Amino acid sequence: MMKTHAISEKELVAIILYISLFFIVVAVVLIVFFYFSRKKIIQQELEKLDLILQYQKEQLHAIIFTQEEERKRIAQDLHDDISSKLNIVSLNTHLLTSPNLTEAETAEITGNIIALTTKALDNSRKIAHNLLPPVFEKFGLSAGIEELCEEFESSKSVKTYYKNDIDFDEKDIDRHLHVFRILQELMNNSIRHGKASEIWISFANKDGINTCDYIDNGIGFNCSNTENQKGLGMKNIDSRISFLQGTIEINSEINKGIVVNFTF
Repeated sequence: MMKTHAISEKELVAIILYISLFFIVVAVVLIVFFYFSRKKIIQQELEKLDLILQYQKEQLHAIIFTQEEERKRIAQDLHDDISSKLNIVSLNTHLLTSPNLTEAETAEITGNIIALTTKALDNSRKIAHNLLPPVFEKFGLSAGIEELCEEFESSKSVKTYYKNDIDFDEKDIDRHLHVFRILQELMNNSIRHGKASEIWISFANKDGINTCDYIDNGIGFNCSNTENQKGLGMKNIDSRISFLQGTIEINSEINKGIVVNFTF
């Protein structure tokens, strides 16, 4: 008969120890693996958060810088167009108090005062209009865009085409002002940088989302070069899009104009 080999107590203890050690090693390896994996995930999340914060800082900087530039422009306009004319009006008014003025001299000085006052009033209306167009405030976004197009056609030698299929809610005037400023910035860029002669603007509601399509026939730019989309004007537009919780897509090629689509 064959003899069975019985496992001794020492061998059994050794086997149990080896098995236990194996599981301990596996457990340690798993713990270390998950620890470093989790650490890497946390690091990636922190880096992503840093990028978001940096982007928000850049947006805030763009808004503040734009506001300061706008204040400077308004101050300059007030000084050049209003203050200077009112100073001359004041001087002419003092001349009227001079003794021995002839009737012709009095008429000439009075005419100068009336002409300068009229110009000062016209310029003050233009400054106020640039801050917030009365048509926009009274009749809403669509009317404001129509007037903006008319102004560009009359003063910028550009042909505009405007179409609107959205019934804008008057309660959203604060949001609509951002849309107005975005289009204002895009149109200025089309003239100043794109040398465009035609601009198309259209509003539509697509799948419940308000959308604006903007196209010009300007000189365009290389869209693959991200530096072309980092100007202050574009940062300002991005900030407004972020406020509107919308999206923006820009496509352009050299000598093929620009196509911008944004939602709001």
